[in-house]
Amino acid sequence: MKDKKIKIKQVKSTIGANEKQIKVVRALGLTKKDQVVEHQASATILGMVNKVPHIVEIVE
Repeated sequence: MKDKKIKIKQVKSTIGANEKQIKVVRALGLTKKDQVVEHQASATILGMVNKVPHIVEIVE
């Protein structure tokens, strides 16, 4: 998993999400729908993605 990059895409708006979920999405670097960011595939980042699976998805 070392140096492996993953792309994370926001597929849904954060309107209606609770405050913790919005903070997780913002911490991933996502600010608007259909935006894609790239991160290292660490346990921390993957855990954050698992907290908001209905808002973000991992794209190849």
